[in-house]
Amino acid sequence: QVQLVESGGGLVQPGGSLRLSCTASGFTFSINSMSWYRQAPGKERELVARISAPSDRTVYADSVKGRFTIPRDNVMNTLYLQINRLKPQVTAVYYCYTKSSWGQGTQVTVSS
Repeated sequence: QVQLVESGGGLVQPGGSLRLSCTASGFTFSINSMSWYRQAPGKERELVARISAPSDRTVYADSVKGRFTIPRDNVMNTLYLQINRLKPQVTAVYYCYTKSSWGQGTQVTVSS
């Protein structure tokens, strides 16, 4: 059974950085594409970034290009989302996704 557990969210000031983690289990992590989605208040859930396997090819939403990266650690079965130069528009619940399964989400709030 696929299990995805996100962590690393919190309240952060604008301009700062944050790294989200998604620890995965129940499947062969290294051969599966992984994605981060987010859902802001009153908006639909949207794709933020995806990393393929085994190529590690990445895709980013236009709104996050240049500020977000999506590395993965196939030894630790962990997906990351590195967010730099945080803006208030980044505020949302961030979800890890793979194989039709979602994590529980982690809240990111950017505010001074």
